[in-house]
Amino acid sequence: MAHILHAKAVKDGTVWSLKLANYLLSLCVKSQNFDYAHKLFDEIPGRDVRSWTILISGLARIGSFRMVLELFRTMLMEGVRPNQFTLSSLLRLCCSENEPKMAKGIHGWILRNGIDFDVALENSVLDVYVKCGAFHYAERLFERRKETDTIAWNIMIGGHMRIGDVEKSLDLFSRLSFKDVASWNTIIDGLMRKGYERTALELLYQMAKNGPAFNEFTFSTALVLASTLSLWELGRPIHSLVLILGIHNKGFIRTSLIDFYCKCGEMEQALVIFRKIPQVYLHSLNPIVTRDESMTEIIAWSSLISGFVHNNEYEDALQTFISMIREHIGVDRFTVTTIASVCANIGSLTLGQQIHAYNQKIGHQLDFHLGSSLVDMYSKCGSLEDARMIFKQASSPNVVLWTSMVSACALHGQGREAIRIFELMIKEGVRPNEISFTVVLTACSHAGLLEEGCNYFQLMKEVYHIKPGVEHLTCMVDLYGRACRLDEAKEFIQRNRISNETLILKSLLSSCRLHKNIEMGNWVSEKLLHLESLDAGSHVLFSNMCGINHRWEEAAKMRNLMRQRGINKLPGQSWIQLKNQVHTFVMGDRSHPREAEIYSYLDELIGRLKEIGYSYTTEQVTQDVEEEQGELFLGHHSEKLAIAYGLISTPSGTPIRIMKNLRVCIDCHNFIKYASQLLGREIIVRDIRRFHHFKHGSCSCGDYW
Repeated sequence: MAHILHAKAVKDGTVWSLKLANYLLSLCVKSQNFDYAHKLFDEIPGRDVRSWTILISGLARIGSFRMVLELFRTMLMEGVRPNQFTLSSLLRLCCSENEPKMAKGIHGWILRNGIDFDVALENSVLDVYVKCGAFHYAERLFERRKETDTIAWNIMIGGHMRIGDVEKSLDLFSRLSFKDVASWNTIIDGLMRKGYERTALELLYQMAKNGPAFNEFTFSTALVLASTLSLWELGRPIHSLVLILGIHNKGFIRTSLIDFYCKCGEMEQALVIFRKIPQVYLHSLNPIVTRDESMTEIIAWSSLISGFVHNNEYEDALQTFISMIREHIGVDRFTVTTIASVCANIGSLTLGQQIHAYNQKIGHQLDFHLGSSLVDMYSKCGSLEDARMIFKQASSPNVVLWTSMVSACALHGQGREAIRIFELMIKEGVRPNEISFTVVLTACSHAGLLEEGCNYFQLMKEVYHIKPGVEHLTCMVDLYGRACRLDEAKEFIQRNRISNETLILKSLLSSCRLHKNIEMGNWVSEKLLHLESLDAGSHVLFSNMCGINHRWEEAAKMRNLMRQRGINKLPGQSWIQLKNQVHTFVMGDRSHPREAEIYSYLDELIGRLKEIGYSYTTEQVTQDVEEEQGELFLGHHSEKLAIAYGLISTPSGTPIRIMKNLRVCIDCHNFIKYASQLLGREIIVRDIRRFHHFKHGSCSCGDYW
């Protein structure tokens, strides 16, 4: 429109007035036609401060930092004095680009040149110091101001929340005499982001009762709060209200609704909202879609994918991701990270490699978020070397990325390597957090490194002043228990006054089973059954321990108790992925199309393994049956069936990768060791606790799991 009016004016010989020129320039800037705006700007005779401000503010909105600074310098060289609006635009750009040094320079220039501070300019200075991390400057300015409007108070409320001073932020909010909708939004959103969801909820109810009317941002924040707390009774009325007000199709409200229903497990309702997105927005290459609208739709797709993952619907998540690519929707880092977690959960190395390659194609850099996600994905898919490669490629690793690499080594039974990386992290000046200590203690537990684990537990408490959580205490009990120091484990529980943490007690019961300590097992079982009378794991652990100790009557009594209480044991499952198809097996499974080949090969293989020393570990059979029947139980475990299928379906020398939903038993562990020796195959098993890499008759866990 601007260039048409310009051409007509030139053709008609219209007098080229400054007012008309500035009007045309503002039209160009609003339509983001900056090439023509620059051309028009150069032709304007006698450009005034308004001309410069229009172009500078327009470029500032799209983040052209260097270009804006160059224009500002040229403006000053030409003797044009900037006004408050020009300077506010520059300060806002410093905010968005996180340039505190430049902001201080502009502030100093304002003071040196005697520019009058209006309220808007004062607030811009305040805002830039808050958002650029120079909070002490902002506090000083706020205290010195004779008159402060609500906007200034809102800036400081948000600023205190940003640095984690929640108490001060709430104090300022309570002292604010007139609270507008932005004040309420700032405090509620800030509390929610800092993990004070319940306090945020209380204030939301106060706002609804006594505060101003909700605006679109309030509704969106309320929906996010409902999602976080899974409050169906809050989210549903809000949905009804935004429908009544006709704002349900606003981009960020729609994405908040999708996220709410996903978090509440209502994927069908989330899909209904998603499918109502106007088709004109679903193509990021569409020229009439603005950048903000395009980002909103990317978030909508990402929220839907994340929702499928949250509800363990991994296949739907992958299909949605594929559709997202086909529709030419831009894929952000968050979506790549989410899909990488899908690959990790299903253990698909091939798919994970494809996602990694796609990320390289679209050009997302390996920051610590994406890097840690890919490290986790590769480690959980069984490729520790690829995880190491990603770790080395990532720029400026932070504690999250370092911890992911320590965790990867722990998962693969490389306890010493996990400790080496943990020590290197500390040496590099990265402060470990509570999760870092959880994974290094887990590494010590998996590798039987009791002394090292005890040292790290003390380091965590005494040097880093981290209060031990349930995870840390569980690791320590597991460490003592695996080392057959059950009395010390019990003493540790009593010393730390742990009386009702079932996870810790289950760890100790598992150790009692491992070392056949029936007396202590009885003590732990009584506590567990009192705490969780309907928990299958506790019943099964005790029943199995009785069976291993040939106390069949007690084992049978426990199984009868489970039946009476309607408690079902989780069946063991193993699965293998070949040619993008997942094949799942359970013990004695006859449902596979190639079951005759599988069983025939497995029986033949067991016979060959017996010739080189393998024998059934029948003590693992937890029911009072004849030895021959016990061998039949063991011979058809799900992991054996999955491995047999993998062996008959892949070329010789190809590694076999399987996953199991429970811990691998001793007999299957021995079976796989002998199979890897006889066949010269690497067999990689991911059970519920860790990876086992079987090669040349030995396992990476060192028979310690």
